[in-house]
Amino acid sequence: MRILAIGDIVGRSGREYVERNLNKIRRRFSIDFVVANAENAAETNGINPEIAGRLIDRGVDVITMGNHTFSCKNGEIAVEENKRLVRPLNFPPEMEGRGYVEIDVGYATVAVINLVGRVNMAPADCPFHAVNAALKKIDSDIIIVDMHAEATSERLAMGHFLDGRAQIVFGTHTHVQTADEQILPKGTGFISDLGMTGIKNSIIGTKIDIVLDYFMKSGKRVKFMKETEGEVRLSGCVFDIDNRTKKVTAVHRVNIEGEQ
Repeated sequence: MRILAIGDIVGRSGREYVERNLNKIRRRFSIDFVVANAENAAETNGINPEIAGRLIDRGVDVITMGNHTFSCKNGEIAVEENKRLVRPLNFPPEMEGRGYVEIDVGYATVAVINLVGRVNMAPADCPFHAVNAALKKIDSDIIIVDMHAEATSERLAMGHFLDGRAQIVFGTHTHVQTADEQILPKGTGFISDLGMTGIKNSIIGTKIDIVLDYFMKSGKRVKFMKETEGEVRLSGCVFDIDNRTKKVTAVHRVNIEGEQ
């Protein structure tokens, strides 16, 4: 089984690139299952029902979110209605949506769990305790975890915490792809950050001039606007899993540009 994990989809440019090209990418790389983080897919961050529906229709099997889950109007409706859209498991239980989903692909069941970190992030319950409790309920052949967090150390800690208990742990949120893809000692495929799917010539998807102005004026309050012009890069990681043993056999970073 070959699984593609796509880094944070940013704005209209990122999501439309995925919509146009994902099925071709699936064929090109012989992808069996796709999970994509889309917490920045709307223009104002977050996601709405229409965006979620289009991404699923165009080839994403499961959408994960993060700290911006409810930043968009109708975000609550999206996470309630779309059963393939998951929000962080360690959000308060009163919040709309679900923290994991299990998908039957015919020859295997795949569980996708979404977590959010606590280092330099908004308050949330402990992701380590939350995922520990969830694993006692999940009965899937393959377990994938999106650890949406600011700190690389927290993401790597989650990788080791789940080593041998989940097939795949990847990080999202910082939009910059890391070069630490690996198979951890007990067999879990890991990367600290998948990167970003959005305009290549930007600062993590945002217009360069706006971000420079923010830093040069000592954090002056500005309205961050997503970059909409230029070439899009899809960043992520491909994980190969042996169909018999359900073990990860290879981890490959991917960066795809241009129309497929």
